Amino acid sequence: MSRRIRVLIVDDQRVVREGLAMVLGLMADVEVAGVASDGAEALELTGGAHPDVVLMDLRMPRCDGVEATRLIRERHPDVKIVILTTYSDDRSVIDALRAGAHGYLTKDAGGAEIRQALGHVLDGHAMIDPAVQHHLVEALTAGPAPADPRDPSPRPRIPDELTPREAEVLSLIAGGLSNSEIAGRLVISEGTVKSHINRLLAKIKVRSRAQAVVYAYQHGLNP
Repeated sequence: MSRRIRVLIVDDQRVVREGLAMVLGLMADVEVAGVASDGAEALELTGGAHPDVVLMDLRMPRCDGVEATRLIRERHPDVKIVILTTYSDDRSVIDALRAGAHGYLTKDAGGAEIRQALGHVLDGHAMIDPAVQHHLVEALTAGPAPADPRDPSPRPRIPDELTPREAEVLSLIAGGLSNSEIAGRLVISEGTVKSHINRLLAKIKVRSRAQAVVYAYQHGLNP
């Protein structure tokens, strides 16, 4: 990117805020736009600081990370949000992704991983920490018991009128592939991939690739 990435850090623990600010401040292409101690303060600062990305804690007083994510995404839809979670099995991550977060990291992520996440979400990709992903899969697949095979009206595997190609693209998104990688896998142009993605996001009524990943696992379209 030609300009520095502006990042807002949100965490109720001072040592975490200051530590992240120190790490990010050492990166030549990153600028710390501000720090907030809870979701309410984060929402207020977002309007004035104009961050590109918010690094958002989940468990905070007054206004937690899930609610703050929802409010920021509603009022500032261009701002990307990456969730920071202490525990890799924190199921609040799912709620945050549904609220509009673009990805998540555990708090033991190193500087290089954080920088990679910033670039990933700004490029329109979902950032999914492998340390958390299998817990996400377990949580999403632990739903109701499967339908009775004798049921004369089983639910279709491909929901919301997705075409087979759109379902295939959604599965590859859930597998973590970029648009160029999907294009190479399916032997189609990157522009065609973008068209498929725009249509399928509209059909399944989600706003980001991260939410699409959640949807894919919920509906058995994961790789």
